[in-house]
Amino acid sequence: MVVGAEFQIPAIEFRTGSPDLDRGTEGWYQLCKKVREACETYGCFQVVYGKISRKIRDETFGLLKELVDEVPLERKQKNVNPKPYHSYFGPCSQQSLYEGFGIEDASNYDSVESFAQLMWPDGHPYFCETMNTIVKQMEELNNIIWLMIIDSYGLEEKSESATMSYKTLLRMMKYMAPSSEEYRRGLHAHTDKPASAIICEHQIPGLEIAGKDGQWIKLSLSPTSFVFVVGDPLMAWSNGRMKAVKHRVMMNGDKDRYSIATFTVPVEGMIIKTPDEFVDEQHPRLFKDFDFMDFLFFSFSEQAKHIESADQIYTFASLSPLISDQNHAHVDN
Repeated sequence: MVVGAEFQIPAIEFRTGSPDLDRGTEGWYQLCKKVREACETYGCFQVVYGKISRKIRDETFGLLKELVDEVPLERKQKNVNPKPYHSYFGPCSQQSLYEGFGIEDASNYDSVESFAQLMWPDGHPYFCETMNTIVKQMEELNNIIWLMIIDSYGLEEKSESATMSYKTLLRMMKYMAPSSEEYRRGLHAHTDKPASAIICEHQIPGLEIAGKDGQWIKLSLSPTSFVFVVGDPLMAWSNGRMKAVKHRVMMNGDKDRYSIATFTVPVEGMIIKTPDEFVDEQHPRLFKDFDFMDFLFFSFSEQAKHIESADQIYTFASLSPLISDQNHAHVDN
């Protein structure tokens, strides 16, 4: 069941050039409080961020449509990576409305260039410049949000306990319009396995989040909005304070949906460890320290296939038999 537009997740504006984005100011800490409350209550929020222009968003999605529509399947299938969710998936069909590409370490121009050389004989420099630019801007936005999370918990003087080395994974996605008027799933319900994500969609909505009451909430975003999503590792790092929100994509109507997302992927060997500041008598430690990459591979393994997505982190790293709050209320996939 879907709740209508009368309910929306918080929309937090990061005004370009505002002193509120200067770390340490009163306005900064007010934004920190809003970000923390949204991450703890909803596991996500809309961030209105005009620094990433409408022009580059439009250029990005024009190039994504070119990639999907004009590159032959045999070239698309060269987008391979041994890490789960880093490779090409597709093509779209009535069995699966979803098609997606992955570029690891996409804020590195060479990574985008290597991808483009697989897709196009000439390497497509315009694609490389545009995608690398928007990824860098989305990565900068992610860094701001992470600093706000750190400061909101009073860890600014102990930032070592909040340090997480990562690379940015870019996913470029198309969801095909269903052939009938039915309401169909474009991407199954899940929690994110990277630490966090920023999602940017183009005109056609479809992203839904699970509410506490067991209903699905369809998000309606402005043209300058992005969605920040808390992933399982960030939830574990916060000792369960932040919520890893279950979300999905549902499609109806006659228009295809395009979106991109930048995922924060901790580097190989990175250990997810709850800072001591999050643990006390009222808040016992919920998760053991764990290797992120081990968790990523586990979550896409045969062993995890029959485990509810939101429960995979608990199966893998929980110190107690707790299950995720999201599953206390039944939500259909």
